[in-house]
Amino acid sequence: MKVIGIGDDGQGSMLPQYIQWIAESEVLVGGERQLQFFPDYSGETIAIKGGLSELVTRLKSEAELGHKVVVLASGDPLFYGIGGYLSSKLNVEIYPNVSSLQLAFARMGQSWQDAYVTSVHGRSIKGLAQRIDGKAKVALLTDETNSPKEIAKYLLSFGMTEYRAFIAENLGGSDERTGWYELQELEEHEFSPLNVMILSASKDALAGKRWPMGIDDEMFIQRKPDKGLITKKEIRVMSLAQLALQPDSIVWDIGTCTGSVAIEAARIARYGEVYAIEKNEADLQNCFDNMHRFRTDITAIQGRAPQGLEQFPDPDAVFIGGSGGEMEELLHVCCSRLRPGGRIVLNAVTIENLYEANKAFKEEGFTTSITLAQIARSKPILNLTRFEGLNPIYIITARHKESGGEEMEGAASE
Repeated sequence: MKVIGIGDDGQGSMLPQYIQWIAESEVLVGGERQLQFFPDYSGETIAIKGGLSELVTRLKSEAELGHKVVVLASGDPLFYGIGGYLSSKLNVEIYPNVSSLQLAFARMGQSWQDAYVTSVHGRSIKGLAQRIDGKAKVALLTDETNSPKEIAKYLLSFGMTEYRAFIAENLGGSDERTGWYELQELEEHEFSPLNVMILSASKDALAGKRWPMGIDDEMFIQRKPDKGLITKKEIRVMSLAQLALQPDSIVWDIGTCTGSVAIEAARIARYGEVYAIEKNEADLQNCFDNMHRFRTDITAIQGRAPQGLEQFPDPDAVFIGGSGGEMEELLHVCCSRLRPGGRIVLNAVTIENLYEANKAFKEEGFTTSITLAQIARSKPILNLTRFEGLNPIYIITARHKESGGEEMEGAASE
């Protein structure tokens, strides 16, 4: 069974050998548009209309009957195409064509080995901003829902004006069209559903739009006139380190307030998902505003945890900045939902909450390590410098006993 790539110009994009294999085959499989490129085909045709598991079952039957089968796929079948799925289920030979991205960059006249490539074709655009932020060259596969116009609106909502877009439509076809656009221009244009979108930004344009881990507290929008309802930078960094986040982690931030921890977590777990909950409506709005300021596409809802957490997928890491008085019930939910190998980090400011949390974790079969962080910051006084202390914070890190608890107990006792 052969899987052969085909371009938008049909047979004109294919090697003579490929066309011969198709002519000699008994079954030709492909999308309706691709099958139309072979109006004189004498064998049986199967149009792909979804339901790939059913297609695999049918192809297995054809193979068992000894029939020669050719599957047509757009461009490179192994590049966001059907080839990867079929090769994992069937014994197939792959013969790629030029991919849409190769053609798009060729039309641009630019190399693309340094491009970040991703797809929003048939996928949610959620999280795109944090995945591409800071990248100078981004190639996007789009669809009718996530069109260049909608992508531009999305990126502009995060202030990503450093990018220009190259749109390549109907590549290889008779109605091919390409061109450069500012993101603001894209909001006024409609494009063919068959397009590739490439975002480009110069190093100068990217300068000043990056934030290292440990964003200064003053950078966050906070509640006014009362400021200070934020996990301070030093405590935030230590807590994030204890969460041991990976690029694809799923994170909960409970009592997110300004969103400082959720935002920094999203910048670490760029390819994961961050979910936040906050009971105060004004604080939640600050979280949304900060989310867009720092280009992190987190999911934040208003609620008093543990109510509302059932909407979130099971987490790899949980940060608890505030319990709202439901400590035992909250920790039970978090412990029961935590994925294997995950961690829960809780910040407590009182010895009563420290005791209650430590007791609850023990009852859930978790082991804890506790750090008492006493931080002081320098502050000028006339021509001198003094130190001003921040509130002491207990940073409690909890894990399943079978997930490295012995090491944590040893570390806590040193």
